[in-house]
Amino acid sequence: MNTVQNHIASVLVVIVLLAITRMAYAKNTDYRSPMYAEGAKTISVDEAKWLFDEGAVFIDVRNPRFFARRHVPGAHHLDMKDGFTQQTLAAVARKNRPIVIYSSGIKCGRAHKASVLAVSWGYQKVYYFRGGIVDWKDVHFPMESGTE
Repeated sequence: MNTVQNHIASVLVVIVLLAITRMAYAKNTDYRSPMYAEGAKTISVDEAKWLFDEGAVFIDVRNPRFFARRHVPGAHHLDMKDGFTQQTLAAVARKNRPIVIYSSGIKCGRAHKASVLAVSWGYQKVYYFRGGIVDWKDVHFPMESGTE
């Protein structure tokens, strides 16, 4: 094969891989995060607002771009992919304080995973806000933008 044919073959491989990835993603659009996180309490948007008003620590586990766009005022950003660790959580919340963990809503599993981890690390008052920022925004609760 010459160079042009190699290039065309490479482009075709990339196109096929992108198509397969897109089809796999399309099949997962029905995904819903689990209703409950063992050891944590699943809360509604109204319960989340009450905890917010009471001074609970809010942890946003979405990616940095989404966090910068909008988040619960005062929320700490600990990206589930590379920022949510036992050490980073300990830096912003004590184990006996209420913490509310949220992500992008019921189609995102990050808050569930983070809630389960926080419980396993000994946090006693973990609130799994399953509806996340989507529910918070839908009822027009306060939000802010920018990074911490």
